[in-house]
Amino acid sequence: MDLNIVKIKGNLTKDPEFKHTASGKAVCGISIASNHGYAKNGKRTTEVSYFNIEAWGVIAENCAKYLKKGNGVIIEGRLKQDRWEKDGKTQSRIKISASNVQFLFDKKDKVSKQATEEEGSGPVPTQSLFQ
Repeated sequence: MDLNIVKIKGNLTKDPEFKHTASGKAVCGISIASNHGYAKNGKRTTEVSYFNIEAWGVIAENCAKYLKKGNGVIIEGRLKQDRWEKDGKTQSRIKISASNVQFLFDKKDKVSKQATEEEGSGPVPTQSLFQ
């Protein structure tokens, strides 16, 4: 049995990029930065890693509607490798295909307030393919 599960927390590095495919499916591209802190030679060091994420369907629509650059998210999903040919050479890139996106808004964030009011009382819901 193969295992391909990713869970990562980070902040959006730019506003989400939303579009519809030719067949009408909603897709949203998200880029995040995730920090990893550690001690090196007695000094605190931070390593930043950047990840591209794709979300589909209602998750994509809600990401595009509520998220913006700087917002925090927790992404759950799987690694996906895209492959293509360019100048006779095979190219590839790995991204995260999201199955669940949790929005991490500050209580003072106006977007969070709007999302909560539209969804009803309580926190902004987690966006999942499995709901």
